[in-house]
Amino acid sequence: MEKEMIVGKEQERKGRLTVVLALATLISAFGSSFQYGYNVAVVNSPALDMQKFYSSVYESRNETLTDSVQTLLWSLTVSMYPLGGFFGSLMVAPLVNSFGRKGTLLFNNIFSIVPAVMMGISEVVNSFEIIIVARVIIGICAGLSSNVVPMYLGELAPKNLRGAIGIVPQLFITVGILTAQVFGIRNILGNAEGWPIMLALTGIPAVLELLLLPFFPESPRYMLIQKGDEKNARTGLQHLRGWQDVEEELKEMRVEEQSEKAEGQLSVLKLLTLRSLRWQLISIIIMNMGQQLSGVNAIYYYADSIFGTAGVKENDIQYVTVGTGTVNVLMTLAAVFIVEASGRKLLLLIGFGICCGACVILTVALSLQETLHWMPYVSIACVIIYVIGHAIGPSPIPTVITNEVFRQSSRPAAFMVAGSVHWLSNFTVGLVFPFIVKGLGAYGFIIFAFICLVTLIYIWVVIPETKNTTFLEISKLFAKRNGVEILVEPDESKMKEAGVRDDKQVAITSL
Repeated sequence: MEKEMIVGKEQERKGRLTVVLALATLISAFGSSFQYGYNVAVVNSPALDMQKFYSSVYESRNETLTDSVQTLLWSLTVSMYPLGGFFGSLMVAPLVNSFGRKGTLLFNNIFSIVPAVMMGISEVVNSFEIIIVARVIIGICAGLSSNVVPMYLGELAPKNLRGAIGIVPQLFITVGILTAQVFGIRNILGNAEGWPIMLALTGIPAVLELLLLPFFPESPRYMLIQKGDEKNARTGLQHLRGWQDVEEELKEMRVEEQSEKAEGQLSVLKLLTLRSLRWQLISIIIMNMGQQLSGVNAIYYYADSIFGTAGVKENDIQYVTVGTGTVNVLMTLAAVFIVEASGRKLLLLIGFGICCGACVILTVALSLQETLHWMPYVSIACVIIYVIGHAIGPSPIPTVITNEVFRQSSRPAAFMVAGSVHWLSNFTVGLVFPFIVKGLGAYGFIIFAFICLVTLIYIWVVIPETKNTTFLEISKLFAKRNGVEILVEPDESKMKEAGVRDDKQVAITSL
């Protein structure tokens, strides 16, 4: 009997992928994260046809669309999306604290369904302005989903599956990009007749999420720690874990709950000044800047030019692009299966290392491709290798670590900061990269190589490995670097946190 109890406890400590957990993960990732990726790439293939539509609208108003105005309008169409993402990130903390994680995802569908309808009818109402406004709104949807889905899934998952499940949102982002690339093939929807339908399809995942997600649990950590609803937290955990005895996990939440009472819900301003979270905050800022400023969007921007220079026929470039998107999906899928074995830190180091090397070699290849006839093929290889490197580490892991290194009271504000940095960096690259290409040409990729190297060194020195650890254990990993101390006494039945206000010591001791 005693042996059975020990086995039962061991089983409880190691969570499993239940049907409820799997479906909640898939529905939230498809309903929200998929749209982020889809709307990143959806305007790329039909760009020329959409610009012709812009011109025809101008002519119908008895006005002439100059090249400079058309460039400005298209730039707005593209750049309003990441700008909307930034605004969405600013809404994360107040929404998730008020509506919960699941509630925010359901509310967020408004920012998908409405712009989907707007973009779908844009040609009928003869207005390009409606597309630009819709891109801002769908950007808000992406800004919210890119932060809330990882937060929601990270709080649903048991600690031994947190990394793998945390990468699923990024996997669906890559699937969304690939889907848009496939639909963008000229024989499918990437043409003058199909582009309004292609833009409107983003509303379908939102409708499905709106119909299905209400049947799945809210984050148990949110219910217990922020709402004080232990009954629903316990019920949710039982459904997610597939067994009735969830006391051990509830006990760990209660420890965190008691410490959270001393801090309360942290605002962004408080987060920026709190010594006990200083290095966690610096780390997520560095990782999100490194993720976006490492040149991933620039690589995609430059890919068509590289493929064309390598001799790929203009009509075939779209298929090569789809192939690159497929590689992105497959490598992100691989990261889902290896992250718990390899750890987060190793994947980040390998990923940024590969990206750094690919950027250096790509610079050389682009510089010599007029001299050596085989160099264009090296350029293609560098693009693919870069995509592989980014997909296994820099793309998926930062949100996983953001979720893990902050506790319940600080997590919403942390995601708000991380998301804002992510989207502002994304916007900056889109705005600045054309000027970098014009001024530096191929040598612009040296800048991205340097950013990759600096980020890699920071991760090597500062970021601890967080796999298979509780949120409190991760806090202890950062405690020494922050100059604070976290003490947890054996008796965890009653807990309090002392010394938080002076921010020199965080001590959890038995009453």
